[in-house]
Amino acid sequence: MSLTEQWNSIVRNNAGLTEIEFVRAEFESFLYSQKRSIIIQSRKYYEGKHNTPKHLIPDENGNATDATGTIPNHKIINNLFDDLVDQKTNYLLSKPLDVKCNEDVSEYFNKSFQRKLKNLGKDAYIGTIAYLHPYIDEHGNFKLKRMKPEYVIPFWHDEEHESLDAFIYFYEFTEYTNTNTKERYYKVEYYKPEGVTYYVYRNNSLYLDPQKQPMPYISMNNRYYNWQNVPLVWFRCSSEEVPLLSKVKPLQDALNQMLSNFANVMSQDVHNTILVIKGYDGENLAKFRSELAKYGALKITSSPEFEAGVEALNIEVNAENYEIIIKLLERAIITNGRGFDAKDDRMSNNPNQMNINSMYSDIDLDANEMETEFQASLEHLLTFINAYNSLTNRPPLKDVTFIFNRDLPLNQSEIIEACKNSSGIISDETIIANHPWTLDTQEELSRVKKERNEVLNNDVLGRTLS
Repeated sequence: MSLTEQWNSIVRNNAGLTEIEFVRAEFESFLYSQKRSIIIQSRKYYEGKHNTPKHLIPDENGNATDATGTIPNHKIINNLFDDLVDQKTNYLLSKPLDVKCNEDVSEYFNKSFQRKLKNLGKDAYIGTIAYLHPYIDEHGNFKLKRMKPEYVIPFWHDEEHESLDAFIYFYEFTEYTNTNTKERYYKVEYYKPEGVTYYVYRNNSLYLDPQKQPMPYISMNNRYYNWQNVPLVWFRCSSEEVPLLSKVKPLQDALNQMLSNFANVMSQDVHNTILVIKGYDGENLAKFRSELAKYGALKITSSPEFEAGVEALNIEVNAENYEIIIKLLERAIITNGRGFDAKDDRMSNNPNQMNINSMYSDIDLDANEMETEFQASLEHLLTFINAYNSLTNRPPLKDVTFIFNRDLPLNQSEIIEACKNSSGIISDETIIANHPWTLDTQEELSRVKKERNEVLNNDVLGRTLS
């Protein structure tokens, strides 16, 4: 009996919970959990919806409050978190995945899959883990559905998260009522080894979906089947499942705050000086500031006893201080997030390959971790593909190798020179495979062979005619 089955048995025996009560308890617990809120916050940060920077000033009682009114209060966002996510995803997953196999795999691993794999990479960095749901559609075709991590509740079989007992997938649903108003509620799907059960969560109540009956996963030729495993493939960026945002959020917030503060200071023309007021008979300082900002002049009254006037103490804003702190924060975000700085000085003046590799060393570490996880996930995906092939009387895919092509900038002149110097030492296939202009090694080898045969035939023909 699996851990989940044991737990379900204990829950039912001790508390008398039915399956629907169990699903409701798990769904409500996850819906408002800190884990899900972190995933949602990460996706918002990726979209540029950050915590709003505040311009705090003391109020009349000395308490800090967000500046309002005529005082500048900029809310500047310099989103480096989305740069990190895109850099890491594109570095490993932007180039086509090479799949070597004994059979044609273009039906499964094509451009559509490459796009889906790239989106899974973003989900993994945003939510620590991404999900892919294999299924067979009504026409009998093998399909893959991406499930965002904030809508999936996995029930793991082990602590290492290498095996799955069941999972819940839910999504928000909107429909119009009789009064032409929108009503939103959740559709909840519970996936178990024996099939899927559909529920509706509305008004804090969970009940069976009247429009969908519980059923096995596969229906083909008037027969029903289930997958050997629960139909979900998970893709992680690392085995620790640590959110990328947790590594850089304080730095990202500080960067936004510093940029906003700098803009606020530079926008406060009348605050570049401290004004010493003598004999001003206005109502209050707010009116004083308003008149000064509007007209650049003040009307003040002197008396025989006291001479009125305004003295100014100049304040110089040192922009270099802000620039230094901003650059330090930007660099810290890149370092802690293991990204790369595209404006790095090492990329100027035709850098050699050693400098390029050095600049990409941190992101390469993350890519190594992610590739290890994705290799295992793709191997898991193959079990569903081969099960489908068995149902459709096709040969299984054997000895499948997945090769990730990283998007690392290359000093082409150095590599081409190295390829030339390697001629006669290693095979032509190896040289061609490592040449920066090669897109398809086998196709390039065929072209080279064809050209050499044409040259040889022309030489033979020339000698024959002479």
